[in-house]
Amino acid sequence: MMGWTLILLVSAAVLLLILSFFKEKRSVAEREIEQFSISMMEEVQQLQRQIRTIELDSEILAQEVGLQSKSNDQRILLREILDLYKRGYSIEGIALETKQTENEIKLLLTPYMVTKSEGRQVANDS
Repeated sequence: MMGWTLILLVSAAVLLLILSFFKEKRSVAEREIEQFSISMMEEVQQLQRQIRTIELDSEILAQEVGLQSKSNDQRILLREILDLYKRGYSIEGIALETKQTENEIKLLLTPYMVTKSEGRQVANDS
């Protein structure tokens, strides 16, 4: 009887050892998949930021056609202001974020603001 109990306990220990190896291999694979997923999400976020910057730059360039080129600092400020405006910030909020006056913000955003009447007018013209 004692012999059978010992054999049963050793068998259970070997079985548990084998199961732990399989679980460890699966756990390593899951960690690798998770790391890959995280790196892909970071790359997607970086690409989204780059696309957003390109979109804002193209809109700025479209408004500047025929105008003097602005300095790099002015372009960066305008990009930040336009980004905040497109994300729904108020003029006051943009002024606080960029440490500019509300009048400067309004002046810089004026070419990019589309009023509802302009949108209707364009729709009615076609």
